[in-house]
This record gives sequence, structure tokens and C-alpha cells, in this order.
Amino acid sequence: MTGKIYIIGIGPGSSEYLTKIAIDTVKKSDYTVGSTRAIALFDDVKNKVPFNVKELLNKLEEAVELAIKGYVVSILSTGDPGFSGVLNTVLRISLDKNFPKKNIEVIPGISSLQLAAAKNKIQWDNANVMTFHGRENIEDILKVINNGKTTIALPSRKVKDMAQFLLDNNVDESRKVVVCERLSYPDERIVEATLKDIANSEFTYMCIMILY
Repeated sequence: MTGKIYIIGIGPGSSEYLTKIAIDTVKKSDYTVGSTRAIALFDDVKNKVPFNVKELLNKLEEAVELAIKGYVVSILSTGDPGFSGVLNTVLRISLDKNFPKKNIEVIPGISSLQLAAAKNKIQWDNANVMTFHGRENIEDILKVINNGKTTIALPSRKVKDMAQFLLDNNVDESRKVVVCERLSYPDERIVEATLKDIANSEFTYMCIMILY
């Protein structure tokens, strides 16, 4: 008997942003696969399969194998699975292992990008929305940076490196930038400064960068 895979968006990090359907789905699942931090958001988990970044692919393959054996498996994805999440990776592994796509269900979550837009009162359907997670070629941002729209981006590496890249490519050093760091956590920080100032500042990796 073929099982079921739920790919669940868990929001930006705080349990306050978990959806009820996410909580209920994990509760009924035989196995829950995700980072230790993600799994810790849920109170009722039957069998935990935690992983770190280096183990990600192996654990996602294990999740699909469990579903092939007939189990109900929840895979936790930070933010929303479809935006810089694990959706495409799980679909690829499932295809390779002949696990039916109809037995996969995606439960959306609140992306940190959405929360950043809300915090800054931005109508984000009219913004340049970009993710550079896992990408080395960040030149694409240069194609849209001056099109008159606000740009909301997940940086590929350190925020200061992204800012320096823009400076090196002749973006005005006085350009207004807002960095939203560790959104939804108790130590959440929102910093408004010039592009030059951001290039000389330190932030954690959990950031959204907004360029006006």
C-alpha cells in the first residue's frame, strides 16, 4: 500500500505563525521529517526524523522511502514549500523513485518574505520578489533593480556581501535598504539604512533584504 507525503510550510520560525492545518497534519502523520528547529515547533509528533543541512537530501530520500512503504510522512519546509523550499527537491526524488505525484499534498505556509512585506506595509504583488538561496549567480537582480518597483530578496549569502555586490555594480550607495532579520523571533530586528551602511554591517543569515 502506497503512503502519503505532506510537504508542510511552517512559517518564518515562530510557532505563532503555524497554521492549524499544519499542526493537525503533523499530529496524524506516522513520521515527521525536518530540521531540529522545525520539528521543535510541534507538540505532538509521533516519529521524528531530524536532519541538518548536510543530511537534507538523504533524509528527504528516506522520507519518500517511508511513504513508499505505506506510511504517512510530513516533510517540514521553512516558510512556504514553494518559495525557496523543498518542494521541487521532493518532487524530483519522488519521480526518481516512482512515488505517485497524486499522493503528495502541499500545505502552504507564511514565507518570511510575506512577513517582511507586512512589517513594512508593502503590497508585495507589485514588487520584484527574488530568492538567491543556494545560487551563486546573483546577477539577475541587476535586471530589475531599477525598474521602479520595490525589490524584496532572500540573499544568497551574507547581507553585506549582497550589498557590496550591488555597490560594485554601480547601484547608488545612498539607495534606501531595509534588512529584516530573524523575523517572528524574540530578537527580531528591522534595520533601515543606506546601501553603503548595510555593506558595512553584520547580520545573521536569517534575513530578508528590501531595496526601494
